[in-house]
Amino acid sequence: MDRFQEMQVFVRIAERRSFSQAAEDLRIPRATVTNLVKRMEKRLGARLLERTTRQVRLTHDGETYYQRCVRLLADLEEADGAFLNTAPKGLLRVNAQGTLAKYFVMPGLPGFLERYPDIVLHLGEDDRLVDLVREGVDCVLRSGALQDSSLAGRQIALMPQVTVASPAYLARFGVPASLDDLAAHRAVDYISSATGRALPLDFMVDGRNVTARPASVVSVSGAELYTSAALAGLGLAQVPRYRVERELAAGHLRIVLPAMPPAPMPVSVLYPQNRQVSARVRVFTQWLAQVFATAFDQTMPVR
Repeated sequence: MDRFQEMQVFVRIAERRSFSQAAEDLRIPRATVTNLVKRMEKRLGARLLERTTRQVRLTHDGETYYQRCVRLLADLEEADGAFLNTAPKGLLRVNAQGTLAKYFVMPGLPGFLERYPDIVLHLGEDDRLVDLVREGVDCVLRSGALQDSSLAGRQIALMPQVTVASPAYLARFGVPASLDDLAAHRAVDYISSATGRALPLDFMVDGRNVTARPASVVSVSGAELYTSAALAGLGLAQVPRYRVERELAAGHLRIVLPAMPPAPMPVSVLYPQNRQVSARVRVFTQWLAQVFATAFDQTMPVR
């Protein structure tokens, strides 16, 4: 195993904080990983990792060496791509919100993998905040405003949103004609995974964003639960339109205050701020941008 391969193993151990998980990610025996680190530490004359029965963490020397390894590996991959013109290859770990994965990623995924046959994709589903470095994730696909300043990324779409309610709810509480009418209505509260607090309803009025907080008797923390609560007549909800197209067409939900829709919801691909973007992440992001551009008939500028 050459020096660069050793660095790849060491970086994966440091990020996963586990010899076993690093070995599993890289598909090499656990014993190979252990022996490799011992050889590296002997060659460098420094202890790089502190091992306990519960966790693995970097020493001070290990932290310094890790930062240099990350830069060297990124430079090597960039150089290979520029001079050898090789197709991206290797393991790509992606985490996506469930609804985005279901509606946009999975339908077109066979085409992406056919285009890049040397990429092995591991796709996870989550609405929660993910520690990309510790969990060994290369990038995440998320909707909503960016909250984590430690992440960088590219906005790839703006999804139109609507305010909806069920016919049963509207028969009970009436159809609101203005924002003032919302004082007599209820909302399904959506709990933000970033703040742990309920998000207000927001409306675009004469180019300005205006928020409202109707009373609520139920709160949820998942996209599917949020839509289900609206269908059950538990209150007003604001969702990306794509998610409720069938319910709207079937009459199970109705749009309210259509002249004052919520602001479009941004969709972004995020990755660690201090890491150079790999060729695998770059081509996956470009492909996602094309998928969303086709879905919403829009093209976002590269950032």
